[in-house]
Amino acid sequence: MIRGLPNPLVHLELRTSNLPRACAFYTRLFDWRAETIHTDSGDYLMLALGDGLEGGVVEHETERPFWLPYVEVGDVTEATERARLLGASVLLPPREGPAGWRSVIAAPDGGAVALWQHKS
Repeated sequence: MIRGLPNPLVHLELRTSNLPRACAFYTRLFDWRAETIHTDSGDYLMLALGDGLEGGVVEHETERPFWLPYVEVGDVTEATERARLLGASVLLPPREGPAGWRSVIAAPDGGAVALWQHKS
């Protein structure tokens, strides 16, 4: 891994329809520490992935589980618009959460990525 690059990957989130099964598998396979956080919209499983990378598992109705990488950007609104101009589809427009702002885009090839801006 090359340190100090702009726009680092800061979070990796698994979207799955079976949170308990995913938790059991990944924590046993990789010895990742897990902590369940209860929210108004359901449970969220925080994962300590190592070397400063955070992660989580979200229970989400989906035919096939998928990993969603979060990339840190300086301005989530500007980065989302830049992605749109480059041909991406905006799957989730910028929105504020407790720790920052995020959006989700799909590149022209269909690969999804979340854009993340920490609150100062």
